[in-house]
Amino acid sequence: MSMLGIVSSDSTRRGFLKAALAAGAAPWFVPVHVLGSTGQPAPSSRLTVGVIGVGAQGQYDMRNFLSQPDVRVTAICDVNQRNIAAARDHIKNAYGSPDVKVFKDFRELNADTKIDAVLMALPVHWHSVPAMDTILHGKHIYYEKPMAMSFGEAVRVREAVRKMDVVFQFGTQQRSDLKFRWACELALNGRLGRLKDVHVSVPGGKHGESLPEQPVPEYVDWDRWVGPAPMTSFHEKKLERDNHENMSNFSLGMISCWGIHHIDIAQWGNGTDATGPSAVQGTGVFPTEGAFDTIERWNVRFEFAHAAPVTFVHDGTEGFKHGIRFVGETGWVHVDRGTISAHDEQFLRDPQNKYDAMPIKLPISQDHVRNFVDAIKTKTRAICDIETAVRSDTLCQLALIAVKLGRKLRWDPRAERFLDDPAADAMLQPRPFRGEWKLL
Repeated sequence: MSMLGIVSSDSTRRGFLKAALAAGAAPWFVPVHVLGSTGQPAPSSRLTVGVIGVGAQGQYDMRNFLSQPDVRVTAICDVNQRNIAAARDHIKNAYGSPDVKVFKDFRELNADTKIDAVLMALPVHWHSVPAMDTILHGKHIYYEKPMAMSFGEAVRVREAVRKMDVVFQFGTQQRSDLKFRWACELALNGRLGRLKDVHVSVPGGKHGESLPEQPVPEYVDWDRWVGPAPMTSFHEKKLERDNHENMSNFSLGMISCWGIHHIDIAQWGNGTDATGPSAVQGTGVFPTEGAFDTIERWNVRFEFAHAAPVTFVHDGTEGFKHGIRFVGETGWVHVDRGTISAHDEQFLRDPQNKYDAMPIKLPISQDHVRNFVDAIKTKTRAICDIETAVRSDTLCQLALIAVKLGRKLRWDPRAERFLDDPAADAMLQPRPFRGEWKLL
């Protein structure tokens, strides 16, 4: 599996992209369906998939896997029995039977030699540990975002993927959406003139509401749910994604959980997939009371050596709109989920500005899960592989560190470390894991 290199100091953003696209010996996306004469996949061609984490996001992703004719979901794992029951209902609806292997310990699922690939869709504090175990068992992985609680964990996962040479697909599904690809191609092809700025706005965090201790119900193993995070008292609302993603024991907050979606598209359209910023600076506000303690509001600015700067804010910031806006010398294009707009309503109607008419064409995926499956079968890279995933996720990590330190930080995208700042570098490292849990 070939990997893109890092942009050299004398490369231009657009020149690098053209060279990278031209140099790829293997296609990014090759549709393939190995079917028998009846139109049904032969059993030997089916990809067997296990699912670690069948909560709301896991069930959403799993339903897409269930719809693939050449995929068979054969095992699920969760410490919440209500999630298990709901997942089995989806499996019954797809296959006519709820029969599936059920595991409470992800290590037992990963040890099953009959499983080819794994969908991992867990709370953020659980992302790196089970994923490392999956990868080191030689299984391909569909990895729900963000990467982890720390940059250091993300790098360890990347090392494992490189070592085992498995297919990795990051759950940034917007790369499989035509509108996001179109906006990025407009920016990369110079249709907006020289790119001057990229604006990224996502939902901010939440505050308020105390969550006092409750008895742990029988349907969930709370100690295992908390896992490597610091132990905290149980409250049923902590099981809800919208809540635990705003609690620092379990997440970095919306600057990461929501931020990774649109920051990833900013990286794509800015031509910086294989590199990173040279400097970062920002301000932010954190809640002062209640159970939700991750960052609530922020305004962060990234500088790049050979690309446009990126301004990253929370929704509601004056002068910004939810989504990604590429601002050039002659115009702008704005994209979010479901809509794309430009400085002139005729701009997007111009045949020369259509996504299939411009010289620089980004890889095409129309379905994120299908892209993952096809990458496994054709031994190519998924549209958001580990190299891209870590580079995009790094910006979210750097944004939070810059806000917490309250000063401008210089970043070396080659060495992937801060320049002359040991205090900032220390914040890249994983925090201690609780109990038996550790990175392999």
